[in-house]
Amino acid sequence: MTKTLSSSLLITLAALAAAASARTPASGPNEAAAARHYAALIAGDKPKTAELVLFFSQMPKGGDLHHHYSGAIYAETYVDWLDKQGACVNKITYRIETEKNVVDSERAKQAKDRTCLSSADVYADDAVWRELLQRWSSKDFNNHGAIQPPPDRQFFQTFGYFGPVSDHSFHEGLLELKNRALAENVSYIETMFKSPDTVSDPEFDKRAWDSARDDAKFAQLLEAARQKLDATPTFKASVDTFVKTVDDASQGIDDENFTMRYQTYVVRLFSPSRVFSSMLAAFEAAARGGKIVGVNIVGQESQMVSMRDYTLHMQMFRFLKKAYPKVNVAMHAGELALGDVPPEDLKYHIDQALNVAGAQRIGHGIDLAHETNAVGIMKTMKAKDIPVEINLTSNAFIEGVQGENHPITLYRKYGVPYVISTDDAGVTRHNLANEYVLFASRYKPTYAEIKKASYNGIRYSFLPEADKARLTHQLDVRYARFEANIAALDRTTVKH
Repeated sequence: MTKTLSSSLLITLAALAAAASARTPASGPNEAAAARHYAALIAGDKPKTAELVLFFSQMPKGGDLHHHYSGAIYAETYVDWLDKQGACVNKITYRIETEKNVVDSERAKQAKDRTCLSSADVYADDAVWRELLQRWSSKDFNNHGAIQPPPDRQFFQTFGYFGPVSDHSFHEGLLELKNRALAENVSYIETMFKSPDTVSDPEFDKRAWDSARDDAKFAQLLEAARQKLDATPTFKASVDTFVKTVDDASQGIDDENFTMRYQTYVVRLFSPSRVFSSMLAAFEAAARGGKIVGVNIVGQESQMVSMRDYTLHMQMFRFLKKAYPKVNVAMHAGELALGDVPPEDLKYHIDQALNVAGAQRIGHGIDLAHETNAVGIMKTMKAKDIPVEINLTSNAFIEGVQGENHPITLYRKYGVPYVISTDDAGVTRHNLANEYVLFASRYKPTYAEIKKASYNGIRYSFLPEADKARLTHQLDVRYARFEANIAALDRTTVKH
């Protein structure tokens, strides 16, 4: 017992020491050489982008904390899974067909006569293949003149295309994401993996909308709904099944070089009863410990139901956070831009995520400058050490928010902690190194700030302290090796 307690204390002290060292300026000669090398790459009006890609592809990156499992897998993988899952893709609608009689009938036809295509059929027809990529991802969106939907619609519609195959082959998908992360020196992913089942209750829906403005009445309604669901055997069984799905899919993913943990989430596009039942199941699953480390909320924030019920959802989170105080909450909040919604609806989303729902991390947060309490939000986030998850490619594509219009400029100015993350790298076809390239070339942070952002990917994870200490130590080792390589490169590079 004494030995275990001593080990735990040492691990905690190591974690604190590592976190402190990540905040200190460059000191060693190799670190200083890496800082000089990086500074040369971003100097001037035109940063050396190709060299930055090389630099950040090799640079250790602590973790990707805003990461969606289904949106991170590339369309090519989903096409590969068609045959494995007994599915085919309609070459007219580009929707997936999973009915066995339809698939078997199509496969019995000659290739030229098939309407629903196998993996090989898709790859054999370049026109179909290119069109599929344009429907299932952002491929060629800015590189062709075809009629196309607005970018936000394009983005969110992709999930409807590949959804039927993304909900299977979980272990294979996680393994692919792991291997891709290792290839670009990412040691940790915290992915939004799956959502629990929902339960519809029309009477709850009516009463929720009627009572939401009275906190006490609404809390009573939620408590009654919670007790009703908890007493339902099928609800408990669905939580058991959900946790087992995560555990089974994640078997063998972790090793000495890589760790993955899982957020569960609720979809904000459903009726109040379905959102609450799914949210309760999510909190219950996360409260059991294990590899589910937090709860989130997803879905297009500007959609009608999302806007109508936004405050309702924040109140649900507040209620469940009190019931499950140890469950971590990260939250998509403020993923809105001017014109998405009326101006008054840009004024409160981040504020309520923090001060009503109790979010411990804010995802996106791009409507910040429009929020009534913008300065107060940033002061709160700095004082409480609540980071914002920055997704530059996603924000530029979906909302058109980029460059000096991106609130990363405000978050940095007011000392709000942040992490650099990918969001849905398979849909928008990029990687974490690319996000660092965009950040460095657009905003020209120092190497010390870049390095701190990398360490923040571990520091602000929802991992236990012992795991944070382990991954921080690994990151120290990887940075020492990287900086030694950069220093050696800097000494041998021929200057032109």
